[in-house]
Parts: sequence; structure tokens; C-alpha cells
Amino acid sequence: MQIIKYPNRDVWQQILSRPIMDSSSLFDTVRKVIDDIRLNGDDAVRQYTKKFDGVELSSFEVTQSEIDEAEKIVSAQLKQAIEIAKNNIHKFHSAQMPELKKIQTTSGVFCWQKAVGIEKVGLYIPGGTAPLFSTVLMLAIPAQIAGCKEILLCSPPDKNGNIHPAVLYAAKISGVHKILKIGGTQAIAAMAYGTESVPKVYKIFGPGNQYVTAAKQLVSLKDVAIDMPAGPSEVEVLADETANPAFVAADLLSQAEHGVDSQSILITTSETLIEQVKVEIDKQLEQLPRKDLAKKALDNSKLILVETMAEAVEMTNEYAPEHLIISTESYTDIANSIVNAGSVFLGNYTPESAGDYASGTNHTLPTNGYAKAYSGVNLDSFMRKITFQEITKEGLTNLSNAIILMAENEELQAHSNAVKVRIGD
Repeated sequence: MQIIKYPNRDVWQQILSRPIMDSSSLFDTVRKVIDDIRLNGDDAVRQYTKKFDGVELSSFEVTQSEIDEAEKIVSAQLKQAIEIAKNNIHKFHSAQMPELKKIQTTSGVFCWQKAVGIEKVGLYIPGGTAPLFSTVLMLAIPAQIAGCKEILLCSPPDKNGNIHPAVLYAAKISGVHKILKIGGTQAIAAMAYGTESVPKVYKIFGPGNQYVTAAKQLVSLKDVAIDMPAGPSEVEVLADETANPAFVAADLLSQAEHGVDSQSILITTSETLIEQVKVEIDKQLEQLPRKDLAKKALDNSKLILVETMAEAVEMTNEYAPEHLIISTESYTDIANSIVNAGSVFLGNYTPESAGDYASGTNHTLPTNGYAKAYSGVNLDSFMRKITFQEITKEGLTNLSNAIILMAENEELQAHSNAVKVRIGD
């Protein structure tokens, strides 16, 4: 990891840069796959599944017997852990159900909203280097709470044409309606346009590699909504001299093991902490099964020393991390100054891993600085709000002068007339 001491403000942007992942360079390749699937449906999906996943499938849908068999394979201990996570995620997201009031904005004018679940949603669960069954919970549970009528899940099959048993178990207990053995670009295209086997959805959720990211960006231009722009995962630890070096190192490494393009950053006012964390990273790294991945990710990672905690907070808001762990003496006060972050973890005993799995918050979060403008996935992500209004004759009369004057000054006479004919002018 690179150690940077007391950087000037004019180089912050450079030192806080993420690993480059320019999906636009893949657009031509991805667009060909998307167009093929849009035109040729299941036949094209089958062809790309054989090419990219190395398996020929006569049917994409996971059967009930496959789900039942997967449930037998998952250990009782893992089932219990998944149930704990499920209950906490359900509890946290249920509390987000909006309370929408009917408002009388002026005498005789009533306005209100109704929250409605998006009817058809598609969830993408990567198969890559780890089975992300936790992401199934994070996406399917709020979709179920929101009242989405069709919850579709796509995940790539292995060489034997199967999806990981824990993914299938998580999907079953989270309310997924249909599970399909389709991965990568072909999954995103199939959900965006629909095929003989795959219903078209209205919004697509979920992480993925650079091809999946490029595919989501392309289909979102005019054909389907997506959750948010996505990039490699990242964590920042904001710490002072009270932080535990072993804890900080473990948090940085937990992010690094995601993949070679992940990024871990420490911003601190303590030079001693930096030295101690570096020693701990070297020690803990050797114990990790995925240490080769983590080592490469650490090449993208930095230990940054600054003069004051105020400067550390300012740099943090500039970076806008996906995950932010605050390990300082006055972490609550510092948290109040954070305005750009996906999810914040407070104190020495709140690791990012808790939010990734079982505390109840959602782990599908904005990366690459998008936390400056985007929220993480929440119940609202799966809902629309429809506006209603009801106006009495008295109410319209009260508003008529304002409406007529504004419409005629915008030179929209028909808008003005729609009021005049009602009030008898």
C-alpha cells in the first residue's frame, strides 16, 4: 500500500482516484450481444451461455426440485445465519415504508401521493469468485416488502449447469418468484427485453463485472431502469490514535479480498497508527485464502496522513466512499460532518462485514464517488410514488388567477382556457 503524508489540497483528486474501469471501451462488444438477444431471444441466450459459461442448457429456469435439493445441501448453521440476516434486513427495510399524508395546500385543493411497488423487477447475482447469496437477501427482501408482483433472479450456472445452493436457498426464503440460470451480459439483455423464457422487467438491480456494468448502462439509456451506476467495491477507514490497528487492518483487507480492482483507504491523523496498520496488514494477509487477490487490490490502496481531523473529514467528503468506517474517539460528532458516503459504520466494534451481511442495512451501495448524488438501495428503490390531486370548484376559483396568469405568460392559451371554461370566465 502507498503511504502518503500531508498531501496538498491540489493533489487530493489525484491521490483519491479509483482504479480505472472504463466500461465504455466494452460497449461495442456488449452491444452486439444485447442486440442478438433482443432479436433472437432464447436461442441467442443459449449460445452465449455455452460460449461464456461452458454449459449447454435445454431450459434456463431452476425447477422446484432443484430448489428443494439445494435446501438439503445448505448446512443448518448457514441456514440459521441466513435467517438472522433475513430477519434484520426485513425489519430495517419495513421501517422505511413511507407515510404519505393528504395535504390541503389551499382551501379546496387536496394533494397526496400513493406508494406503489414496481411490478416487475430483475435481480442479478454474480457467480464469479464468490457466491453472493447475501446480495439475494439485500435485493429480494425489500422488493417483497415493496409489493413487487414479479421478482425475477438471474445468476450464471457453473460447469454442471447449477446455481450455488446457498443462492437458491436465499432466493426461496426471500420471496423470489422465478430463478434463471443466465449470467453476464446475456442475463441483463434478457431481463431488459424479454425472451421466450425470461419475462421483461421494468428495473434491474445487482452488481457484476465490467461487462455486466456496461450492459446495464446500455439498456438503461432507453429500455429499462437500473439501480445505480456501479464500479469496484471500496472502503475508507477514518481513524485517529484511538483506533485499534488490528481492527483497521482487518477492515482494509476485508474490502481488498473482493477483487483486484477493489480499493481500501485509510485517512488518519496518527503517523503511529499508519505504521502499526501496515504491520498488521502484512501479518493478516498471509492468513487469507484469497491473499493473491487481496495483494493486487492493495496496489490500488493508500494510507494517508493528514494534519487535522477537520482535514480528514473534508478529504472523506471529497472521496465519497461506498463504505466508511469511523474509528475515532468522537465518532458521533465526526459522523455528523459526513455528507458524502454510501454507508457509515461507527466505532471500533462496527465492521463493514456487519452491514455486508446481517445488521439489517443494505449493502448495495454507490461506488466510484457516486455517493455524492446517489443513495444505496433501499425500499424506495423498489417503489414509485404516484401523485393525486382533487380540487373543488371553490378551490379552482381560488387558484384560477395564478394559473391563468402563469399559463398566458408562457403563451400556452389552452392551459388558460382549461381553467376559464370551468369557472365560467
